[in-house]
Amino acid sequence: MKILVIDDDSAVLKYISEILKHDGFNVFATDNGRKAFEQLAQSRDVTVVITDLIMPEQEGIEIIKKIKSEYPYIKIVAISGGGRVSSESYLQLAISFGVDATLKKPFGRKDLLNTLQNL
Repeated sequence: MKILVIDDDSAVLKYISEILKHDGFNVFATDNGRKAFEQLAQSRDVTVVITDLIMPEQEGIEIIKKIKSEYPYIKIVAISGGGRVSSESYLQLAISFGVDATLKKPFGRKDLLNTLQNL
């Protein structure tokens, strides 16, 4: 399974990537939506995108809408630690846009792997 991880927080990006690589996943990581779409255009075999919802260059909801439109076969996991409102509010919004799963930050290795297994 090839997974693209999008998060503007380098520590979170590294944390998720290391867990996934350790468990045998093929992982690409980027810190913004623009770079994510460049990666998706080059790697048509990405099957899952894990994206943060609150990011400076392109919000996660915009990324979700574009992936759903251009790559409807890709499963999406939305992650959020909140912002101006609670993380639950952002995650509920992501669900309304059709994500396949959500995770509230902080989450552990087991939560991440269980979420991917249940996609």
